[in-house]
Amino acid sequence: MRRDPKTLTFGCRLNSFESEVMADLAKRAGLGHVLIVNSCAVTAEAVRQTRQAIRRARRDDPDRRIIVTGCAAQTEGSTFADMEEVDLVIGNNDKLQPETYQNLSLKAINDKLHVSDIMTVRQTAPHLIEGMDGRTRAFVQVQNGCDHRCTFCIIPLGRGPSRSAPMGLVVEQVKKLVGNGHAEVVLTGVDTTSYGSDLPGSQSLGLLVQQILLHVPDLKRLRISSIDSIEADEALFEAMQEKRFMPHLHLSLQSGDDMILKRMKRRHLRSDSLAFVKKVRSIRPDMVFGADIIAGFPTETEAMFENSLSLISQAGIIYTHVFPYSKRKGTPAARIPDQVEKSTRKRRAALLRAAGDQQFAAHCARLVGTIQKVLIEKPGHGRTEQFVPVNVEGARPGEIVRVRILDSRSDGLVAEPARNAA
Repeated sequence: MRRDPKTLTFGCRLNSFESEVMADLAKRAGLGHVLIVNSCAVTAEAVRQTRQAIRRARRDDPDRRIIVTGCAAQTEGSTFADMEEVDLVIGNNDKLQPETYQNLSLKAINDKLHVSDIMTVRQTAPHLIEGMDGRTRAFVQVQNGCDHRCTFCIIPLGRGPSRSAPMGLVVEQVKKLVGNGHAEVVLTGVDTTSYGSDLPGSQSLGLLVQQILLHVPDLKRLRISSIDSIEADEALFEAMQEKRFMPHLHLSLQSGDDMILKRMKRRHLRSDSLAFVKKVRSIRPDMVFGADIIAGFPTETEAMFENSLSLISQAGIIYTHVFPYSKRKGTPAARIPDQVEKSTRKRRAALLRAAGDQQFAAHCARLVGTIQKVLIEKPGHGRTEQFVPVNVEGARPGEIVRVRILDSRSDGLVAEPARNAA
């Protein structure tokens, strides 16, 4: 019996998209019994979990070849090449090249480490795929890499410089996915809001969104995975007025304290974040926000931490992606002498998550009794336009249905089908 390649994905939504691309490339090249591990380098814990998963995969299936790629493979390839369980390590650029997998199908693996210089890459190909492994929601890579140098971040070394996929080909990809039955498309990238800065003419993420909404009228839902609010342009604000643009934005905030933001080398201040949230809500009153926040960045005092904590309620952040600061070798922040104790970082992260959970619970409670449109992702489960999880029976995956919210729980909402379909 022939076996198809499998993937194991860590980290961001862009990795999820790229795993689909790699699985397709490997299958087309005739690779069968392989596992492609797509790693994340954001934190030391992510790298540890990847190594642990590789060892487990080898124990579970000793005969399967294991290929490791992704950001951690790019930044510390020798770490994985030295593992007995690993057959091959390939870098972030090579992992999306068809010839990488074609060559593997023709010969045995001799040299385990194949990681090229990502900083020399200047183009991103808009890899076209048939779908997203049966999911109702599909990701589309519109951008890769990052030209900024936040002092805590290792990702530019793993992803290389910012580069955008041509606008016309992105629209073609969205059309293809919608034609294959995907009701919702998510635009994703490493620094998505920098889209277009490397392309000829005046191109931007806002203009790209407008073109997708204009030229793909059958697209029911469009989301952006994450944005850096300081880069948002007027075209993006205009696009938010379209009802098919989902009322949910995830912001790269990182901190609510101005001094920490400066030491992180971020390009915004606390007031900028609050002004952005206020402006967006004036355009789309139903917009909700999530945010990335780091707890315990070097030199962070209790007062500085309190500024991050208060920002959650002040900005009305209902989805919090919080993690304790992770010291990453090769970043400027790792050289700051005033490192916050690990126990303090964990405690602050827990408080930030609790504040976010409180905001989320209050938001869900306000929705009880309302009618919401829900995209069914799997039997009994879907998400609202604001991305709130909903438990509801009686609809098929891929359908968008109107539901009446009956109750709220810590993990989302409970609903019943309303009388008319969406």
